Amino acid sequence: MTAQIIDGKAIAAAIQAELTEEVQRLKDTHGVVPGLATVLVGENPASVTYVKMKRKRSAEVGIRSFGYELPADASQEEVEGLVRELNANPEVHGILVQLPLPRHLNEEAVLAAISIEKDVDGFHPINIGRLAMKGREPLFVPCTPAGVIELLDRTGVEIEGKEAVVLGRSNIVGLPVSMLLLHRNATVTICHSRTRDLPAVTRRADILVAAVGRPRMVKGDWVKPGAVVIDVGVNRVEDPTAKRGYRLVGDVDFEEVKEVASAITPVPGGVGPMTIAMLLTNTVRSAKRAAGL
Repeated sequence: MTAQIIDGKAIAAAIQAELTEEVQRLKDTHGVVPGLATVLVGENPASVTYVKMKRKRSAEVGIRSFGYELPADASQEEVEGLVRELNANPEVHGILVQLPLPRHLNEEAVLAAISIEKDVDGFHPINIGRLAMKGREPLFVPCTPAGVIELLDRTGVEIEGKEAVVLGRSNIVGLPVSMLLLHRNATVTICHSRTRDLPAVTRRADILVAAVGRPRMVKGDWVKPGAVVIDVGVNRVEDPTAKRGYRLVGDVDFEEVKEVASAITPVPGGVGPMTIAMLLTNTVRSAKRAAGL
């Protein structure tokens, strides 16, 4: 059996096309233009690339982009002051502070300063708290975990009643995706570095989400035949044949696992494109809420 490849690029492009129509309709019918502010502190190369891509995708769907760059030595007060200004700006419906921040800054305090109504990244403590509670709805869900669920839904994967195993317990992916799966009535196991006999646990999964940041860690014999495998990991491995001297691989050994799973996301081109698609979705949702729509 060779697995179905879940094409995140194609699914993200479909979402982007839907958003483009919706943004145009908002402009034409209600005079509302969704606005997304991105805040970049310092010049971390990966962060610069991510922010540039987010601004480009925003423009493509018709979202107005507000870009702010602060120096790496910006003070806590400068960063939080900018966030407060953006909170008060009615043209800004979403605020994204690109993480990680330089070490001298208190990341939690910066995220808590973002208005909960504009927290399109979904990391405000109240949004995360609501996500963790039964019967409470966060205003926004973190984008990568939301993208994982959207991939499953649009591929026709049933979540309810299934055994889901999440490899990794980070605040950005592992924990929130576990809570989302739980909300959808999966039976969820979270694995981490202290989990005993990891392959035995992952082999129970109908749905396996890998988010640990270790290249090709999940092998073919870690996966139950017919499982759906979502690979969130993005790792650089040296490759002298590649133009840049490296290539990107996931946390899953793709060549091995695709012969066992029923469906699998590739890296790149799987979960990655969905993160920005869900950020744009959250921004449009925020603009509609602000306009009372």
